[in-house]
Amino acid sequence: MIAPETIETIRAFNRFYTNKIGVLAKDYLATPYTLTEGRILYEMGARERVSATELNRDLGLDPAYLSRILKKFREAGFIESEPDPADKRSQILNITEKGREIYETLGERSRQQIADDLRNVDEAGQARMVGAMQAIRVTLDPSTATPPAPVIMRPYRIGDMGWLIEAQATAYAREYGLNEKFEALIAEVAGKFIANFNPERERCWIAERDGQRVGSVLVADGGGDTAKLRLLYLDPSVRGLGLGRTLVEQCIKFSTLAGYKKLSLWTNDILTAAIHIYEKAGFRLVSEERHAMFGPECNGQTWELDLSEAKLSAA
Repeated sequence: MIAPETIETIRAFNRFYTNKIGVLAKDYLATPYTLTEGRILYEMGARERVSATELNRDLGLDPAYLSRILKKFREAGFIESEPDPADKRSQILNITEKGREIYETLGERSRQQIADDLRNVDEAGQARMVGAMQAIRVTLDPSTATPPAPVIMRPYRIGDMGWLIEAQATAYAREYGLNEKFEALIAEVAGKFIANFNPERERCWIAERDGQRVGSVLVADGGGDTAKLRLLYLDPSVRGLGLGRTLVEQCIKFSTLAGYKKLSLWTNDILTAAIHIYEKAGFRLVSEERHAMFGPECNGQTWELDLSEAKLSAA
């Protein structure tokens, strides 16, 4: 069932956007043409040669309405037509040089309008807008979806910890109701990792897709022969792809090669997806305690992995 507020939100956006691009205006892009007339000119200019039947089919126009617009274009010298050998009731339409000039003018003015609208929008805002448009298109027409870009793993670099803190704090507040004290904990862990970083004993991995950060995890020195797995996070867009398991495996391999005997982590029982990954990797729950440090009551849990056993299972 679709919530009434969802419908009203979409209707409000439709009103905003149709006004923004001038759907209702008679002088689309400061020309004497309507948006529909501009779209028909675009299709003819882009295709070079198209039948009236194809235009009807692809644009969903009333045949009589399309016929009137084509007559107008023919009289203005924008198009030429000839009988369609495949359909005696249709015509093949060719755009003339005069029509192409209008087509190119409309295209340039459309691009300029978009550039003007985005003049005060930063790159991050532009990326969010484009991503939202792509999401709308794929949601309403899944056939337009393109294969997702591969996820790559790379080492930590400057700026990553700021993203990691914001991403985890906002995601867990939204999904689990955790408060600002959880954000403080993430910031503390990240800050100590940067301040005391030892490349021989510690490591951070950032997962990226199409240039966007989508996941992270780090191994910190826990003292003695114990390493700590910290700050495992996956963006909702990549959950369910096995990326969490891959990140945890990276931690296990690095900790083993660095000479640690044990890999330890602390988490909360509400993070069931992460706990499932830890269990699959061989971690064992060694202790837990009830707390409400971050708002909701939950069980804080300590999990440990004997790396000698992990090496045996990997063999």
